Amino acid sequence: MNEIIQMNYCDIYNKSITSSEEFWKDQANQLEWYNQPSNILSTDTNGYPLWFADGQLNACYLSVDKHIQDGYGEQVAIIYDSPVTQTVKKYTFNEVKTEVAKLAGGLLSLGLEKGDTAVIYMPMIPQAAFAMLACARIGVTHSVVFGGFAPHELAIRIDDCEPKAIITASSGIEIDRLIAYKPLVDEAIELANHKPEKVVVFNRKLGARVPFKKYDVDYEALVYGSEETPCIPVNATHPLYILYTSGTTGKPKGIVRDTGGYTTALKFSMQHIYDAKEGDVFWAASDVGWVVGHSYIVYGPLINRNTTVLFEGKPIRTPDASTFWRVIAEHKINVMFTAPTAIRAIKKEDPNGEFIKQYDLSSLRIQFLAGERCDVATLEWYREHVPIPAIDHWWQTESGWPMIANMMGVEYLPIKPGSAGKAVTGYDIRIFGENGQELGPNEEGYVVIKLPLPPGTLLDLWKDNERFKAGYLNKFPGYYFSGDGGFKDEDDYIFITGRVDDVINVAGHRLSTAEMEEIVASHHSVAECAVIGINDELKGQIPLALVVAKSGDTVEKFQLQHEVVQLVREKIGAVAALRDVVVVQRLPKTRSGKILRKMMRSIADGENFQVPSTIDDEAIIDEIREVLEEAKIGSFK
Repeated sequence: MNEIIQMNYCDIYNKSITSSEEFWKDQANQLEWYNQPSNILSTDTNGYPLWFADGQLNACYLSVDKHIQDGYGEQVAIIYDSPVTQTVKKYTFNEVKTEVAKLAGGLLSLGLEKGDTAVIYMPMIPQAAFAMLACARIGVTHSVVFGGFAPHELAIRIDDCEPKAIITASSGIEIDRLIAYKPLVDEAIELANHKPEKVVVFNRKLGARVPFKKYDVDYEALVYGSEETPCIPVNATHPLYILYTSGTTGKPKGIVRDTGGYTTALKFSMQHIYDAKEGDVFWAASDVGWVVGHSYIVYGPLINRNTTVLFEGKPIRTPDASTFWRVIAEHKINVMFTAPTAIRAIKKEDPNGEFIKQYDLSSLRIQFLAGERCDVATLEWYREHVPIPAIDHWWQTESGWPMIANMMGVEYLPIKPGSAGKAVTGYDIRIFGENGQELGPNEEGYVVIKLPLPPGTLLDLWKDNERFKAGYLNKFPGYYFSGDGGFKDEDDYIFITGRVDDVINVAGHRLSTAEMEEIVASHHSVAECAVIGINDELKGQIPLALVVAKSGDTVEKFQLQHEVVQLVREKIGAVAALRDVVVVQRLPKTRSGKILRKMMRSIADGENFQVPSTIDDEAIIDEIREVLEEAKIGSFK
């Protein structure tokens, strides 16, 4: 067992900063390498830090084959739980290896080889994980595109990463609606300049239209007719995957992840952040199309020999707000990870936690929350109804694993509501002012991280190093700029206040909309809320609160609006200048649950905006516009 288990947080954190090469060499030794790295930290041709550059390994081997060789072939590796198709299926490591190795052999037979790229455009089914692992097995860099993306967005990604093949499925399911994927893929290929050679199609046989094209290959026939192929050693710096995240220019940024640093960081994080023991059942309720799905549905849990749950459903309406508790009880989940949005959705439907009482949740030790800021009201509701540690933590697609957390596998530190915890080992996090000066306790500024970043973080942007430097490195030389604002308190707890454009300036006063959201969310009738800064002729900006009332709550709109205004005035003071509160049926979000605050600002300010490709439902744009128009707020005055 790794000796740092015996150390406390301060010891392990300080060692990771002052002796980073020694520290990460020890962590790399927890993995099995084909060639053990001796060059622990170096730089690439652009002077950017590289980890383990001379090492060779394979992420699929670490996720599957190693456990079989260690005698755990009959342990369940993946539990597929799909309430939308009423299916539960379990795969052992032996079964996963057969599926993955034969698919990898099939991809080789189609002409894919080490150094090529492949796009995976699939719903939450086991074949999505098999496809990722099969690519990793033969050194093909995969780019998983979230299944809900429209053809135009898929085409942009095809043109950027130029895949030799696309792996897809016949359909996905959105609660009770079948979405035919194959026509979307065909349209994307028509739109794209780059034309993939092959499209591998897994037919789910659910009734969706599956038009046949000359480039199509049947997934099951390919696997059936292929031989199992062994893992191919790759360099530690070999790109395991490209994952696109939204950028300020509208063009997605292709985050490039290495293999050696990433697998080292994931193994470390599973044990020392998530406190997942080998053999535990781990459930990250996310999607393989997002970074959480890469790190903590597929690679992280499997590398740590955890049983991972692949869930095809929603926290509500599949069939109701009890579904999370059923999955926990049925599969005896030990550690879970989801977004605060999911908990808020459950809370809205079941405010008194009646469903929770129907299930035995005794297996669950820890609940982790991330993906967006977790308001105190949601954290407290969870703790009241599920009496286990509920741990907020913070990270990004760019980091690939947590940057701020309560490291539960090292030392359970006191929780400070509103804070995501302390800096995770390897992340030297500072708070800078506009001119690059380091700020003191409780002074809000830019969240930056001193280089080198620890292993597992982004290597570059795919074929766009200039944008990489401009977006992350140039603002504060020698530091990674996170794009978020925040502050540290006197105990080094870090509070993330949101993207830097979420700080508003009201009559010369810098105010955090996140702080106001915290207060609005604490109102007993509020299920969910967003506070944004909108243009004001007199004060420059003023805050606007959009609130969703709890289901079944009988409070009058006027009363709720008045009470929210008074609450913010009472907690922050008149300087907060919150006057406008509107009650809405729902908030606009991405499919991964992030609230689209910038879009709401643009609607209120009457500005042109591009509808984000990740939006959950475009109809909500008109709903918000109508509410603001009726209330005569912002540009609708």
